[in-house]
This record gives sequence, C-alpha cells and structure tokens, in this order.
Amino acid sequence: MARRGRATVALSAVLVVGVAGAAAVVWSGAHSGAGTRATAPVRVRTATVTRTDLSDSRTLPGTLGFGRPHVLKGAGQGVVTALPKPGARAVRGQALYRVDDRPVPVFFGDTPFFRPLTMTAGVRGHDVSVLGDNLRALGYDTGPAGTSRTDDEGEEFTPALAAALKRWQHDTGQDATGTLVPGRAVVLPGAVRVDTVQAQPGDPADAPLLTYTAAAKSVTVPVEATDVGTVKAGDKAEITLPDGRTVRGTVTALGRTVQGGGAQDATTQAGPATVDVRVVPDRAADVRGLDAAAVQVRFDTTTRKGVLAVPVGALLALREGGYALQRPDGTLIAVRTGMFAGGLVEVSGKGLTEGSKVVTAS
Repeated sequence: MARRGRATVALSAVLVVGVAGAAAVVWSGAHSGAGTRATAPVRVRTATVTRTDLSDSRTLPGTLGFGRPHVLKGAGQGVVTALPKPGARAVRGQALYRVDDRPVPVFFGDTPFFRPLTMTAGVRGHDVSVLGDNLRALGYDTGPAGTSRTDDEGEEFTPALAAALKRWQHDTGQDATGTLVPGRAVVLPGAVRVDTVQAQPGDPADAPLLTYTAAAKSVTVPVEATDVGTVKAGDKAEITLPDGRTVRGTVTALGRTVQGGGAQDATTQAGPATVDVRVVPDRAADVRGLDAAAVQVRFDTTTRKGVLAVPVGALLALREGGYALQRPDGTLIAVRTGMFAGGLVEVSGKGLTEGSKVVTAS
C-alpha cells in the first residue's frame, strides 16, 4: 500500500471568500498517521500557468457626439444676407456666411479681430498674429515675421504683412485695401462644424448667428474627480456602440471643470463630482452612421505585461498566511500574488514556470 510522508498536507473544509470575489481554499499543516491507507485517486480540474498581459480596466457610460455647442456672434455693421446649413464645415480662408452680400471668410486662431488692422505705426497684438499665421498657412509671404513678433505682445503689422493681406483680398474677390476691419473675417478655433443656425437673412450682422461644435465626433465620459488621475491623454480606450460593435479610441483631453458633487437639498445628495474625459474614435469611419448615441467606454488604467497568471480559483489561502498553488501530484508551490483582472491573478514564486499544470476550483 502507498504511504504519505510527514510533509503531506490535509485539506481543511473551509473556504475563504474575498480573493477578488472568488473562493480560495484554506490549507493547514496537519499530518497523516503512518498507517494511513491510500485511497483511490480523485480526479481534479487543472489549469495551465500562462504568460500574458493583464489590464485593470473600468467601463463607464459616455455620450457619442460632436461635443458641446458654442455660439458664434457676428461683428461689425451690416445685414446678414446668406448663412451656412447645419453640418457645414468651416474651412480656412473660405467664406462661412455673407454680410451685405460680401463673403466673410474664416481664419483659425484664439483672438478675434476687435479693431481695424491698418498701416498705423506701432500696431501690434495677438490679433495681428492670427492674421499673419493664417495668411502664411494660405501660402502668402508676409516677410520676416519671426523678427517682428514676441510671445507677450504678438506680431507687428508690417508693410510686408499689409501687402500679403492686400494680395489675399484681391485673390478672393474682396476690396484690396490692405486693411482688415472687424466683421470682414471671422476667427474660429479650428475646422469646426455648424450645429444650428440661429439668425436669418436680414438680421443685423452683430447678433448671434449660429452655433458650432468640433468637426470630429468624440465621446464625452464623466469620470469621478477622485479617479480622473488614473486616466491621461494618449491612453487607449475601447468604445462599445449601441449595435454591439466595439471600436478603439484614444483619450485626447481631460476637462478642467468639476461638475456636480454638491448637495441638492437638505435630504438629497447629488451624484459624485465628475470631470469630462474626451475620447476620439481612432477611425472616423467606425462611427460615420451615428451623430449621437449612448455608448460604453472601457479604460485600461493599469497594465502588467508578460506576467505569469492562473485562474483566481487556483489560489490556495494558507492557514499560516500567504497563498500557494497545488500541482496535480498534491505538492504545493508558495506564490506571491499581483494584479487581479478578468478572472486571472498574477503569480510568481520559486519553481513556477509557464506551462505548468495546477489544480483549480474553476
């Protein structure tokens, strides 16, 4: 008859719950007697130790769309005579609408034209920089801009810049004056999309004309303010669309405004404070058929690459502390645990190798 040695371990009929929501078997150090008879072998379920990547992920609800709309207000004197249609795109150097039947072209930048730009001594500013940047982007030579520009004060309106402006005005069918007055060009943050049209032909030019959004679709995800530090620009994400398709995306921006988190009244608390995270699909074609939709976004916040892993059910919680894995022959391997993710746990220990078989409860 086969005998068991003094180091034989006996299974204690206790299950300890709490290892990533699964059960781990507790083992004690009890020994069998010298005369213990061998019993028929018990069939056990086994798993293979694999080398894989583990990711700690979270899935949050989000909204696919073009983002929050912004109001565009006209400037200068005159009457609106033509407006774009919803969905139109703003293109640098091209007219977005017309005032007094004259085109109002688009420039990109962050400072509107708030004064006449003309050959007056000492005219300098960030509005001049916007003019110079756009004319250069459109292929016009504005002279040595680098020597006439400072970060604090902006670019200087030089004779070379005035000459470039005059050439652009001539090429686009405008009065080639070499002077730019407010209302004759509109400054937008980029190639935006017209969302709604608020004005009508005949309205004054200095009224709200339309609303615009980002040109590219993105997903806005409210993330709890206490967790937003785990997400950063450039992180990859997975977007699940209403039809069940899953597409890849990239985190492009984290909001700076905290929303919610305050008490609504004496008895009701608002939800947790959140910060909006913007995720852009990697391929615009993946969401071409949707203008707005509720979606789910999965963020992989922590990744462990090339680690040994086993199913959580393979862990044995030792009575003296720590964890072990059991080989099919009954011997134990002491292990240290790492990340838990997707029903797997990262393990490491002496004698543990990829491809080894271990007993598992699931």
